[in-house]
Amino acid sequence: MTIRCEIVSQDRLVYEEDVDMVVVPGSSGEMGILPRHAPVLATLGLGVIRVRKGAEEEVFTVTGGLVEVQPDIVTILADAAESVDEIDIGRAEEARKRAQEMLTDAKTGGDLDTYLAMEAALRRSNLRLDVVQRFRSGRSRMSSRSEDSGESR
Repeated sequence: MTIRCEIVSQDRLVYEEDVDMVVVPGSSGEMGILPRHAPVLATLGLGVIRVRKGAEEEVFTVTGGLVEVQPDIVTILADAAESVDEIDIGRAEEARKRAQEMLTDAKTGGDLDTYLAMEAALRRSNLRLDVVQRFRSGRSRMSSRSEDSGESR
C-alpha cells in the first residue's frame, strides 16, 4: 500500500509520486506519514523532506509552508523546495558568503528588517549545503559499494 506525495513550491510542481513513507519537518518537530494516516494540517519549518519508496529515498529541502495529510495523499505546499540533486553547490556557497557579508553590514547599520532577511538567507544557504554534504555523498558511497559488490540498484 502506498500514499501519494505531492510537493509544490510557489512556482512549480517539485515532486509527485506514490510512495511508502514521507517524513516532513513540522514546526513542532519531525513527522512521519504512512498510508492511511489520520487527516492532519500542519505548518512546516526549515528542514528536510524525506520520501521513501521501497529501498530508495529522495531528499528535498524546504523553507517552510504547509502540509496537508489525508489517508491517501500528502500535499506539501512549500514556500520553497528543491531536490538535493538540483542544488548547485557553487551558487549555494556564493549565497552563503553574500548573506554573511550583508548580515555583518546589517548589524552595524541597525536595520532590523535587513538583518532578519539576511539571517533567514544564511539559514537557507546553510541548510542547502548541509543537505548536499549529508545526502549526496552518502548516495555516492552507497552506489560505489553496490558497484564494488556487484549488487544492482
